[in-house]
Formats: sequence, structure tokens, C-alpha cells
Amino acid sequence: MGYGIALEVWGAYGLFTRPEMKVERVSYDVLTPSAARGIIEAIYWKPAISWHIDRIHVYNPIEFTNIRRNEVSSKISASIVDSVMKGSAKPLYINTNADRQQRASMVLKNVRYIIQAHFELTDKAGETDTVEKHYNIALRKMRNGQCYHNPYFGCREFPANFRLVEGDFPKSGLTGERDLGYMLYDIDFTNLEDIKPTFFRAIMRDGVIDLSDCEVFR
Repeated sequence: MGYGIALEVWGAYGLFTRPEMKVERVSYDVLTPSAARGIIEAIYWKPAISWHIDRIHVYNPIEFTNIRRNEVSSKISASIVDSVMKGSAKPLYINTNADRQQRASMVLKNVRYIIQAHFELTDKAGETDTVEKHYNIALRKMRNGQCYHNPYFGCREFPANFRLVEGDFPKSGLTGERDLGYMLYDIDFTNLEDIKPTFFRAIMRDGVIDLSDCEVFR
């Protein structure tokens, strides 16, 4: 993988919600591959490339804390947006005072990871889209701390700091093997009529979750 990157990310909190929790939000033990991809895509994404996560290095001990957050209980439906675009006078907003509700969340605290990833060209790449071109742009943005929008750890309330790691990086202080169970891998948008989540068995060895050859379940 000559065009891979290593990106260090860290922050005060992270919330990578388990889908089986229906009422209160409970985070997975570590950053999920889909959240890691979202962080990188917040920095640099184009239709011509597709990012793939190879490894997640976990540096800080896994710690949880409970917080309460205000959330809205509804969202604007696509049908209402479509009606307004066609001239309807329906309200196109959410009344946060009426829809606000308080929910408890079990979140991670003091998180720090190094994400190893690479990208591949997609079928939307044009004649001017080369691997070298996109690689150099991604490196420049990561070196300069630039991004399309601020990356975050699962929720926008939990921003992620980032820096490009060049050369060797330290080994994790976590040792031994830890089975983290089945975790969300990504969302499969191949069939837009039948969007499905995919999962994998997360095994952390000496602080590293290797995704380069993991089995994905649908």
C-alpha cells in the first residue's frame, strides 16, 4: 500500500452508538471503522476515491462516563421537503422547544487513536484523477490541519483533533488480546432500496484492531 496514510486523532469524548440500544445511547468500546472513515472523509473526500480502513491503534485505556444530552425527537421528512420544493406552504423547520428531550448516554472519555487507511479510485474517476494527485492533496490537507468540516467522534458535540503521522509511530501501551465482540463495520449502500449494516468480530491485540483481512457479516 504505497498510498496509505496514518492519522492520529484524539479528543475528550467519543460516542459510537451500539445499534441494539434503542432508548439510551451506549458507545462501543473503541472507534468503529465507519466512524474512522467518516473522520478521514471530513478532511478529504471526492467521488473519485474511496477510503478503506486498514488498522485502528488504540492508545488510551478504555474508559466510560455517563452524561445527559438534549436531543430532538423528530426530523424533517423527505416528503415534506419534496412538497415544499413543489410549492407547498408546509413548515420546513423543527421546533426544538417542542421536540427537545433529554437522553442519557454512556460515552468514551479521553480517546486517542491512530488510523491507518488507504484509498482506491472509484468508477467515477475521470481522466485527470490519478492516485498521486489525490494522495498529495490529502497529505497537504492533513499536514496543514485543513478539513472540509470538523471531524468528530460519533457526534458533532465531540470534535476530533487530528495530525498526520509520518514515519514510525509509537506502539500502544495496551497489551494482550481482548475480544470486543461484534461491532458495526460499515453501512452497505450497494442497493439504495435495501440499505444494510455490516458487522465484524473485533479482536484487539496489543492495542491494534487489524481490519485488513477481517470477515464481514451482513
